[in-house]
Amino acid sequence: MMDFETVMRELEALGKERTKKIYLSNGAHEPLFGVATGAMKPIAKKIKINQRLAEELYATGNYDAMYFAGIIADPKAMTESDFDRWMDGAYFYMLSDYVVAVTLSESDLAQDVADKWIASGEELRMSAGWSCYCWLLGNRADNEFSEGKISNMLDIVKNAIHDSPERTKSAMNNFLYTVGISYLPLNEKAIETAMEVGTVEVKRDKKKSSFLNAYESIQKEKDRGRLGFKRKYVRC
Repeated sequence: MMDFETVMRELEALGKERTKKIYLSNGAHEPLFGVATGAMKPIAKKIKINQRLAEELYATGNYDAMYFAGIIADPKAMTESDFDRWMDGAYFYMLSDYVVAVTLSESDLAQDVADKWIASGEELRMSAGWSCYCWLLGNRADNEFSEGKISNMLDIVKNAIHDSPERTKSAMNNFLYTVGISYLPLNEKAIETAMEVGTVEVKRDKKKSSFLNAYESIQKEKDRGRLGFKRKYVRC
């Protein structure tokens, strides 16, 4: 049985300076080791699921430990207040969108919590809420969603994306793309919405802006025959 100290030692040993620099340039801050996500898999295989250990690791504020916490967490054992607490600790988008949103997407509370986050007006909570829907739509059967609700969400994206906070814009754009590819009942509406939205500029600190175009991304995937794509697993 691996305990907290052992996991922290193993993660530290896997850290690479180059990976650490990449994470720092994307918004991570100390403490962190710089562990490539793929390198965590062998440790995760030994532990499998352990919510208590996940909570200890997440509470460290160490980016790599927090990321690993998401891999071994038990989403079905987590309450809404647990997810809110994790979200409070998610200080940049790689935690909000790729750890908290991913973990939430495997919970039975996913849509309820994500809806509240989308309505919160806070950049990273909104980003995590939209991202959670991307993970959900890309994994779960179409009949698990209300078509009317997803349709309304497309309208929200159309009307609000260009005036939303930067990370939220990116997640909304990804939502448009995901509905266009992975949610067949609204494939056509997503494509029309993406055409109307056009190119989305996402400004980034100390870096050039990113220009995102969901319409072009959907067309590329369509040409590759990937309409209706669902991934088997959300977490690695």
